[in-house]
Amino acid sequence: MSEPEIVTLGCRLNATESEVMRAHARAAGLDDAIIVNTCAVTAEAVRQATQTIRRLKRERPDARIIVTGCAAQIEPDRFARLDEVDHVIGNAEKMRPETFAGLAAMGAAGAVARSSVGDIMDVRETASHLIDGFGTRARAWVEIQNGCDHRCTFCIIPYGRGPSRSVAAGTVVAQVRRFVDAGYNEVVLTGVDITSYGADLPGAPRLGWLVRQVLKHVPDLKRLRLSSIDQIEVDADLLRALAEEPRLMPHLHLSLQSGDDMILKRMKRRHLRADAISFCQTARRLRPDVVFGADLIAGFPTESDAMFANSLEIVAACDLTYLHVFPYSPRAGTPAARMPQLPKREIKARADRLRAVGDRALDVYLSRQPGRTAHVLVEGSGFGRGEDFADVVFPEHAAAHGALVNLRITGVNNRRQLTGVPT
Repeated sequence: MSEPEIVTLGCRLNATESEVMRAHARAAGLDDAIIVNTCAVTAEAVRQATQTIRRLKRERPDARIIVTGCAAQIEPDRFARLDEVDHVIGNAEKMRPETFAGLAAMGAAGAVARSSVGDIMDVRETASHLIDGFGTRARAWVEIQNGCDHRCTFCIIPYGRGPSRSVAAGTVVAQVRRFVDAGYNEVVLTGVDITSYGADLPGAPRLGWLVRQVLKHVPDLKRLRLSSIDQIEVDADLLRALAEEPRLMPHLHLSLQSGDDMILKRMKRRHLRADAISFCQTARRLRPDVVFGADLIAGFPTESDAMFANSLEIVAACDLTYLHVFPYSPRAGTPAARMPQLPKREIKARADRLRAVGDRALDVYLSRQPGRTAHVLVEGSGFGRGEDFADVVFPEHAAAHGALVNLRITGVNNRRQLTGVPT
């Protein structure tokens, strides 16, 4: 039986919303449709979205192409002009079943795109949608928050996602319980700015309180993980949960962006270098096995050699293990795009150097793991991730997909993966 095809680009929140759209499109009978859920975090992401749309149309010329996501929200006319696109829908519209029912009723639009993209800044609620799973994925993601009230000078995402708004705790708990009942052993709380959770809810609860509620009311949940956090917004209860709740995974991915104070100010970030270092020291004191990942931007406008050196040094100062390095890419409409730019060649060279420092940090961390026992979520045939999010490979027959297995770590292979055998 045919059904709508969903192509997801970008973040975990997009992946969660794609599952909602899959259900809506299926219910509407849009079996001939390909829905492309785009990302806009960089100019390269928008370019890749366009390439993906053109490739999909070549592969399935009779399919109806529906484009949505942050890139479509921010630049609807850009996608509406593409001959391959039949419909463009906004980030709010894509979550509504009536949007897909309307698309089914109007029929294919041929070469003329029909756009339905509202003002995302007018959205004040995050609709709750209970979903049952993520296909073959071993872990499930639960949206707890959407949008962002901050205005970092490099970031276009608030204009694609709108203001910050939170999902009620009862709905979050219900969704987590639904996933656990479906057999998921690990759930990730995700959103655009999850550490801003609760500011718009009655009583202004914080993320730490929500984590406690999930763990309390879903006792059968084996592992709870957080997506990217803004460390300056972390509340005291979340730190206590990190220290006291073994089911909260000891892996924190930080939105650092830079290790230099002047660049952080020009980015309009809300923390300084010392704040990041202090947070990591506090978290490690409370949870000695905690492992940090971080987003870092290389080649931000006006970044000098000395400023970049501070970003290189923050890797060791914060004891970072997993780096997501982004070569700076100007986004039209952001203040940083109007600042003095570095040469592209220099930006690429700095990104390469930063990645190399990150690779060395990961090598050092992995070299300490042999002989230890890892609790691994099986994500594929002979592959999984530990509580620290390290890749682990093991004999294929060791455990079923989605199961948790204890492995004795025996070594590290040349792909920066741990190797293990069942204990």
